[in-house]
Amino acid sequence: MASGLEAQFVTLHEIVKAAKIRLSPNIWDYLVGGTETETTLRRNRMALDSIAFRPRVLRDVSTIDPSSEILGRRLRIPVLLAPVGSLESFESGGGVTVAKGAGAADVGMLISSVTTLKLEDIVKGGNGPKIYQLYVRGDDTWVADRVRQAMDAGYDAFCITVDTNVYSRRERDIAKRFVKSWRTAATGQDYQAAFAWNNFKRVREKFPDVKFVLKGIGTAEDAEIALRHGVWGIYCSNHGGRQLDHGRGSAEVLPEIVEAVKGHAKVIVDGSFSRGSDIVKAICMGADWVGLGRLYCYGLAAAGAVGIERVIELLEEEMKEAMGLLGVTSLKQLDKSYIAASSPTNLPHVHSAFPLLNLEDQGY
Repeated sequence: MASGLEAQFVTLHEIVKAAKIRLSPNIWDYLVGGTETETTLRRNRMALDSIAFRPRVLRDVSTIDPSSEILGRRLRIPVLLAPVGSLESFESGGGVTVAKGAGAADVGMLISSVTTLKLEDIVKGGNGPKIYQLYVRGDDTWVADRVRQAMDAGYDAFCITVDTNVYSRRERDIAKRFVKSWRTAATGQDYQAAFAWNNFKRVREKFPDVKFVLKGIGTAEDAEIALRHGVWGIYCSNHGGRQLDHGRGSAEVLPEIVEAVKGHAKVIVDGSFSRGSDIVKAICMGADWVGLGRLYCYGLAAAGAVGIERVIELLEEEMKEAMGLLGVTSLKQLDKSYIAASSPTNLPHVHSAFPLLNLEDQGY
């Protein structure tokens, strides 16, 4: 099914621009900003731009299939819509609209626990695979109750975010004295700060059949510990540069995570993945799926569910182009022989993947 926006949005950067026009300045800065100096945010993009392709030629690429499989279902491209808090601030339907967009686009989604909507309502929003993502705001019994509720509601897996034990200083918000309503209402941060491996072990033991994902893994050491705790998925992420400042870019971290996992768990990665070629690079490095955060929110803000669908359509076109020019016809043919380290050519920032946007459009 097509989005119907093929004529309105012919490039991804047009969707970014439309989102900025529709969003208030405070919500725009919340969406595009990072922590303190925004160094981690920029390194996310620099890490991707430091990877070059090694194309092969004279191969039959007349048919190209960029699809992937997750949780028993086929995805159009290897993409999961990452958990983003307060989706209602970008579009009134929030998580239900995102579920509809994900379902229409044939991709998966992780829904954040920072939402005003019921778990059941979001599941009913679309038919794509869904993973529930939790910020810990209670004791082990509280966490177990959330797992049970999500599984009863029909979610396919359960994700716990583990890189938010201390809430970061997001100075774009602070400098504007913008206090997010969902932060004002939030309680229980101390539980997230105290949540440790033993807590996860106890919850994991209560639900041996649940597919657990830990989001925010940034080292091989923690990936190995996660494997020992029986996780189904390891999510390599630095929260889009919105938690620890002066961290490494996700694409720089990914190879050591893949090496530590050695195929014993699924690997998801996010962090400034903005083009189809970025997704291809992640697959070359060994990721199973790529999480999109800001990018699908632009589509959501620009045109709701069909805006998300149009983002996926454009990414699919870009992926097919990259794959064809690399000389491959399916994702399983991609490996690290198709990439090499190289020097980035663009000054990294949140929108450096879209050089046709001017600085005003980028929000700087």
